[in-house]
Amino acid sequence: MQDKFSKVIEIYTDGACSGNPGPGGWSAIILYNNKKDIIAGFDENTTNNRMEMLAAIKAILEIKNKSKIKIFTDSVYLKNGITEWIHNWKKNNWTNSSKKSVLNQDLWKKLDNLNGYHDIEWVWIKGHNNNKYNEEADKYAVLAMNQRSDISIKS
Repeated sequence: MQDKFSKVIEIYTDGACSGNPGPGGWSAIILYNNKKDIIAGFDENTTNNRMEMLAAIKAILEIKNKSKIKIFTDSVYLKNGITEWIHNWKKNNWTNSSKKSVLNQDLWKKLDNLNGYHDIEWVWIKGHNNNKYNEEADKYAVLAMNQRSDISIKS
């Protein structure tokens, strides 16, 4: 992917899981400079929340230089976690309001580092609501999960 972008990079992410936990898949549609890249992957034993988070992490890692990014997710957990809850988790040594250890700390810490590097706007969108790119991300997350394979389609 090229390193210089003329405008905001838009990313649509989704995660899927068969059972929770169980085999899962994640996907991201990355839109930049009138191009579209699709990345997707799988995990044999995971949760839907981890797949949602991994989709965002993997997509952001595709962007090498500091950039302005808009991430669209249908996961309230992901959107609220990175924009609201994480501040208190960090203040409280990664414990939640119930004084229990925050789940998925490994991924939250990675996401927090990436979120601090780029200028990222997080947007929640309703899933399965005829949003073209959200539906496409869902399709590839399910495909990666079912085929147990990674997918990379670069324009």
